[in-house]
Amino acid sequence: MTAATDSEAVCKTQMPQNCLLEHSDSLIPLNERSFKGAYYTPLNVVDRAYDTLAEVLGKNWQKNYLVWDMCCGVGNLEVKHSNHRNLFMSTLDVADIDVMRATKTCVAATRFQYDYLNDDITDDGKIDYSLTNKVPPALRDAIHAGKKIVVLINPPYAEATNADNTAIGAGAKNKTGVAKTKLAAVAMSRYGKASNELFTQCLARIALEIPTATIAIFSKLKYVNAPNFEKFRQAWNAEYLGGFVVHSKAFDGLKGNFPIGFLVWKTNQTAKKKKLITEISVEVFDKKTQPIGEKKFYHLPNEQFLNVWLKRPRANKVEVIPLKNALVATIGNARVSTWSNKAIAYMYCGVNDIQHATQQTVLFSSPYGGGNGFYVNPDNLWQAAIIFAVRRLVKPTWLNDRDQFLQPTGELTNEFKHDCLIWMLFNGSNLTASADDLEWNGATWSIVNHFIPFTATEVNAPMQFESEFMVNYLQDKVQSTEATAVLAEGKTLWQAYFAEVDNYTVRRELKLNRADVGWYQLRNALKKRNDSGDYDALVSFAAFEVAYKTLTEKLQPLVYELGFLRR
Repeated sequence: MTAATDSEAVCKTQMPQNCLLEHSDSLIPLNERSFKGAYYTPLNVVDRAYDTLAEVLGKNWQKNYLVWDMCCGVGNLEVKHSNHRNLFMSTLDVADIDVMRATKTCVAATRFQYDYLNDDITDDGKIDYSLTNKVPPALRDAIHAGKKIVVLINPPYAEATNADNTAIGAGAKNKTGVAKTKLAAVAMSRYGKASNELFTQCLARIALEIPTATIAIFSKLKYVNAPNFEKFRQAWNAEYLGGFVVHSKAFDGLKGNFPIGFLVWKTNQTAKKKKLITEISVEVFDKKTQPIGEKKFYHLPNEQFLNVWLKRPRANKVEVIPLKNALVATIGNARVSTWSNKAIAYMYCGVNDIQHATQQTVLFSSPYGGGNGFYVNPDNLWQAAIIFAVRRLVKPTWLNDRDQFLQPTGELTNEFKHDCLIWMLFNGSNLTASADDLEWNGATWSIVNHFIPFTATEVNAPMQFESEFMVNYLQDKVQSTEATAVLAEGKTLWQAYFAEVDNYTVRRELKLNRADVGWYQLRNALKKRNDSGDYDALVSFAAFEVAYKTLTEKLQPLVYELGFLRR
């Protein structure tokens, strides 16, 4: 156990009870809590939770229900409870119980050490309390008699791997072994990827053990709307009663910016007719637990998601260089290293929610080595441009991070399609490029840029571009006023690029060994010129940025109006 801080020492001498309750969670090492995903519930958030429980279960709920918190930690979630004799509190760590004793937290409650995801679970996935004899007889009897029980819980948020659930993708760190529990091994085969999450493991055991429990749970919102939790929702039966979401920053030590939900459910795993979770409406609290509005979270069938809207072209057997960014080859084994018939680009298009879209929506001139994308060709380019734009136009916030992109429900006009294409061409995540002499797998490779919207003559290039695909594709397209302005200012920057020659260092870094450079290469070369001080005049991006911002602001509301996202 860690030593108390100076502020805690002051608390102990001046106002021991209240201050110890506020700081008792800090007596457990932060690195230990972080690995296990255990973040203790702040008392101001507890206040909101008890208000919600009184609203949905009635003001006498503490008298009418037994309460079991099987992840009680140091007891913050129970300090507001007025009927401790109806309270059962268990925790994985004996140190938590020591802290509760020291702080005199819930003295009349039944407190005991219990490993909820490993103890009393048989090899065939049943519950047998005689294996450990840790569960108090009074709680066993109440469960057996079917008494009214509220499971009040803030379970760990840790998962076995976070590679597909954070913005850093394949570079994410694995928490090896953290979700390898007995319950996951023997009782979660029908829950799919939810078996990786400790909080959904808790819900699965509760469903097995107390099939008609009322559950009041703090957790992420994945189990409500994430595509990977479809099997969980099919297996778990619950009716939503009410709740709220609060900013993750309200919890000490919790990294990231996302909503933590406190949702109350009436479960019934024995019912013949299943309650479908289609949407939930919650009150929203900021990180200071002040109300700031309401929000809806939707559960929709996976076949309505945007990531299955486009029919993905098949790969052929032509080997090409796999990339990890615009101009650098994948290191080590690549998931994708072949091309596709008629392909002109590859779009990395990862997880189907706003949280991941910013870093997982990228256009390349050769496959992204990590996969999780699709080949772009002349037939699907209009859809690819819409998918790219829709996924990047709406910025992630702590509240919308798990919102799912949907297939459109409104009419997609030609103007909208063309606007999305121009927006994509000049976006910072359009990493299409050209280069010779790239090295991978013991050979040298070239990549060709098919996404220049101008001819070599228009931008005063010293030689013809290898591909004029985009010029030909745009030839018969009528552009909006906003898109026309972006094209005009973009052409000015292209002309500025060809008006000078970059120094050797820049040419080498950005692989400027061909005329058909990409937007990524061009804009970075111009910025390096401006920073160098070696050129007579700076190249201004101001007019381009104004035009691009205008097009962005035109398209942003259409993401919602056309049904790609729901508010």
